[in-house]
Order: sequence, then C-alpha cells, then structure tokens
Amino acid sequence: MSEHLDDPARAAELQRTIQGKAALRRLYVETYRRYAACLARCPRDGLAVELGSGGGFVKELLPEVITSDVIPYPGVDRVVDGTRMPFADGSVRALFLLNVLHHIPDVQAFLRECERVLVPGGRVRIADQYPGFVGKFVYRHLHHEPFDMQAAEWRFPSKGPLSDANGALAWIVFERDRARFEREHPALQIAAFERHTPLRYWLAGGLKQWSLLPGALFAPATWLDRALLALSPRFASFLDVELVRAAPAAVS
Repeated sequence: MSEHLDDPARAAELQRTIQGKAALRRLYVETYRRYAACLARCPRDGLAVELGSGGGFVKELLPEVITSDVIPYPGVDRVVDGTRMPFADGSVRALFLLNVLHHIPDVQAFLRECERVLVPGGRVRIADQYPGFVGKFVYRHLHHEPFDMQAAEWRFPSKGPLSDANGALAWIVFERDRARFEREHPALQIAAFERHTPLRYWLAGGLKQWSLLPGALFAPATWLDRALLALSPRFASFLDVELVRAAPAAVS
C-alpha cells in the first residue's frame, strides 16, 4: 500500500478521480479561488508556488503558479522538498499547500524555509485537516492516514512522502500550539485562520473512487455545511491558515 501511495505513476489515477467527480472538482475550485484571493494580497514581484500539486489542476485557474511536488509526478513544473526549497532567499511571493502540511515530516524545517524564501509581505496559504466534531471521528476511525492529536513534536519519522503523516499537524501547530508558533516564528504572522467544510468532502468520497454527492446536489450540500458552521465552527473538517512574512523591522 505504501509503495503505491509514493508511486509517481499514481498521478493519472489522482487526476481521473479529481476531474471525474463533479463535487470534488468544485471543492478544488473553491480552494484555488482562495489561492487567487491570497495572491491578490501578495507583493507583485516574486514566484508563486504550489507545494504538493499532485493530481490537481491549479494552472487552469492560476496559470502563473509553479506546480511542484516532492514526488516526481508527470506534469509538475518542479520537484521540490518543502523542508529544502530550491528557491533563492526572498524570491517567493506566495506558497500554497492543499492537504500537504500533514505529510511534511518536519514542520519546523518547513516554516524556517518559508521565512527564508518569502519576500516581505509574501504569504503562505495552507489548507489542511481539522479535528472538528465530524472530522475527528473520520480521521481517527475511517481514514487511512495517522492522526495523532497528542503528538508532542511537530515532526514524525517518515519512510516515504505519502506513506507516513500526522493529519493533526495543522491543528497542532496553528491552534493547540499557537503560542509556541508565535514565539518561535515571529516573522510569520497568522493573517487568517478559517475552519470550513464539515461534510461535503466526505460525501464526495475524497480521493476514493466512490461519491455520494452528485454535482446537482453540491449547492444544497454547501448550504448544509454553512448551516453547521453557523451552529459552531467546531463542525469543520478542514481549516485554512494564511501566514504573512513580516518585514524585517517588524521582527523582534
């Protein structure tokens, strides 16, 4: 199983799944539109890079974005390890990650790289898993990836890019350990923390072959997601975090 997850040939399978399920594709489009809004808040100069592009289709909406992955998938622009990025200091205006952070085995190293490569005012937009009322049950009991909310460290041993993970990492770093993040990474300020999507991703079947959410029911499912979030943001199964690189004078 792990070898299959890390196989570059899996890209075609991922692309067929994402493009073939109308509801899943629309969820990706929502994320890419949030990328676009983030990009509009970034400085004009510098690279825009997506890490972990996999089978996605960000270039359909944002052709200027450099796609990358740590796995050499066919079609990505660059092979990039988020803990050792091949970009010059201060050369990147935006970094985007969709369900990628929880696969990075050393988040501290990734954050240090963000501090290094981002221009002042540059941003990181992270979409990842969140242990809300619905998500916590799914991640712990129905999902194939490890999900350890008790992990003391922001790292885990890894035998392969997708073979190992901790799905709770985004929540750990930016909510549970937020004070530590702010203390250890003052150059990266949290500009947004948004919880979203309680049910639609699960109804769409995620990256599995099945779906319980046809495209015709996407709008009612969106209404239901919003109604649940209005009751409590703790219904969320996913979160978005936007970080902005502070100007050097603002870093104590």
